[in-house]
Amino acid sequence: MAIVTQIAPDIFRISIYAPQIDLQFNHFLIKDEEPLLFHTGLKAMFPEVRDEVARLMDPSHLRWISFSHFESDECGSLNHWLELAPSAQPACNIVGALVSVNDFSMRPARVMEKDEVLATGKYRFRFCRTPHLPHGWDAGVVFEETNKTLLCSDLFHQWGNVEPLTEADIVGRAREALIQSEAGPFANYVPYTHQTGEILKGLANLKPNTLAAMHGSTFVGNGQQALCDLAEVMKEVLGP
Repeated sequence: MAIVTQIAPDIFRISIYAPQIDLQFNHFLIKDEEPLLFHTGLKAMFPEVRDEVARLMDPSHLRWISFSHFESDECGSLNHWLELAPSAQPACNIVGALVSVNDFSMRPARVMEKDEVLATGKYRFRFCRTPHLPHGWDAGVVFEETNKTLLCSDLFHQWGNVEPLTEADIVGRAREALIQSEAGPFANYVPYTHQTGEILKGLANLKPNTLAAMHGSTFVGNGQQALCDLAEVMKEVLGP
């Protein structure tokens, strides 16, 4: 059963918990003149996510569909959404478009350059390239500039059916998730490169107030400090 929570003005978190792997999958709907869905979700989750979107707005009016990187939980049901919303278009960076999305998608993507802004009406979404963070050559995250919400994909990954919103420490949770993952079949799912710290520092400089994680609670508070702390945790756990 999906849980819907408003995490910022006009931004709704649609969360589905998968008990078999003890993990939440979060999808984010932005209601605006040109509505945006960030994370399409897995194909199997499409009916449930669609029904929750329909409670908030007419899903056929979606204009933009975006995600961090080419992966099933990020964009697996992309074509289902494009069939449902005739004016919708994927939005991703040039690597994602050329390497995967334009071949997979029933409509070509709008290619977003580094730091290019997508205006949806009241809100402005800055595309931040983050290659290999959390993973994938094509990786990136999206920053809503008006209310300072960072849609941060797999960064701050947390296991468990946790609360939708928190002001508590999510860096500690993310540290435990990294440690657990490194000890199991998902080892090395986040690569650590010479660019990792600098990329996280760049995101921290955006000074987000809200960190909308794909897996786990959305954090409200000092996002700049949380990102700086995450950089230290990743160096500690993954750097060696």
